Amino acid sequence: MIDQNEFNDRLRKLNELRAAGINPYAARYDKTHSCKELFAIKKKPRAIESILKKPAPSIKIRGRLVSFREHGRLSFGNILDFSGRIQVCFMENVLGKEKYRLLKKLDVADFIGAKGELFTTKHGELTLLVTDYILLSKALRPLPEKWHGLQDVEAKYRSRYLDLIMDENAKNRFLLRTKVINSIRTFLNNNEFIEVETPVLGNKASGAAAKPFMTHHNALDIDVYLRIAPEMYLKRCIVGGFERVYEFAKCFRNEGMDPSHLQEFLMLEYYAAYWNYEDNMDFTEKLFTYVLKEVFGTLETECLSRDGKSRKINFKTPWPRKSFADLIKSDCGIDIMKYSSASDLRKEIIKKGIKIDGMEKLGYGNLTDALYKKVSRPKLIQPTFVIKHPADTKPLARRNDDNDKICDTFQLLVNEWEVVNAYSELVDPVDQRQRLERQAKAKAAGDEEAMDMDEDYLRCMEHGMPPISGWGLGIDRLITLLTAQDNLKDVVLFPLMKPLDEDIKKEQKAASK
Repeated sequence: MIDQNEFNDRLRKLNELRAAGINPYAARYDKTHSCKELFAIKKKPRAIESILKKPAPSIKIRGRLVSFREHGRLSFGNILDFSGRIQVCFMENVLGKEKYRLLKKLDVADFIGAKGELFTTKHGELTLLVTDYILLSKALRPLPEKWHGLQDVEAKYRSRYLDLIMDENAKNRFLLRTKVINSIRTFLNNNEFIEVETPVLGNKASGAAAKPFMTHHNALDIDVYLRIAPEMYLKRCIVGGFERVYEFAKCFRNEGMDPSHLQEFLMLEYYAAYWNYEDNMDFTEKLFTYVLKEVFGTLETECLSRDGKSRKINFKTPWPRKSFADLIKSDCGIDIMKYSSASDLRKEIIKKGIKIDGMEKLGYGNLTDALYKKVSRPKLIQPTFVIKHPADTKPLARRNDDNDKICDTFQLLVNEWEVVNAYSELVDPVDQRQRLERQAKAKAAGDEEAMDMDEDYLRCMEHGMPPISGWGLGIDRLITLLTAQDNLKDVVLFPLMKPLDEDIKKEQKAASK
């Protein structure tokens, strides 16, 4: 909650500045150095006594005033910019009485520009002696006084801008996110991939088994979906002649929220013509090796288990490759390949005493996936490829040549989380139509995550597709793992939050005037 007295005090100062002819919101301000660059200046600062006799200001910095303390005719503060912070010193006999008196109109959180010369205090701290300053922007609300160690996690998510100001670790976490994305992009570009963009709004919720968000397109007067994956359009690019394409795509899935799932998330997908899933696994190992060495300088990292304990993860390749069906059989004794219907498999699951929420509504494919998530996935800690999923769990994947009940697929599991989902793509339009028809029946029977029929995509397939292998990576999950966080919201700058009641009331009051 805002301290109304402090808000009013800052507002009073703002009005007094304006009354004195001072614009509290400047248009711009040039700098000569960032705060960090001042510490790299090799020239030894002059002694303070020498500066006071004849100031020679050669430095201009700008940033937010994050601390300020007065000592009569001498005041100290700290200015923070994107690169870091530095101490500043204000002296009445340097600034003059009038300029020094105006310091009383400043508050912590204001943006200022400062001109001066460096010196070192008796305590050895590099400091800018300010010979002139200008208010660049007046803040009406204060910074948190004790943000470090604050346990109100929701406040950090809701007011991320304050988190970034007060916690350098938070800022560095988001800088690392950008570095990882840039490193991935560089690796793909260097391997002949082309970055493209595909639609966010579509007529079909296709490309994954997930419940979509739906909205209405007024101009066309049709209902449309926010994409759950860019897959179907990226594969259209392959049909059009692109051989290797990728996209960093914002995706939306209207499903439950937990530490490893968000309704809005960043997905990287790529597709390579003439590859199969084994080529893709080899490439995945090379990509991770490149990115981890480029960004971290090592293949070993630490992450958090679900109970908050630190775990060491070693990404050294090659990673083990384990069959989906073999994992389930090993972990609970159920051979899913013996069952061809959801009802028969459900009976066996009940017989084994395994409880799966909502399994009575799941089709065979999603039921086997739910069983795997219940009994096997929690045991997969070190990087592992889970391969050869049942065909009904992967309606867009190519069937295995030796066993048509399974597909040429793989998932990369790290610390119990699915990080990558990939497979040899189904390019047979007849087989694809049959599978989508089964998906449509499952959806009509109540499986909300089953896929729709997509005649436009089938028409595209019927024009001919080369062999393809595709790949999807959850960027938010990857960054969460690599930065040892326990919630995807910790690596998303501004996660969606329910509005505060007080905000809703103020907005309703404003609208009623």
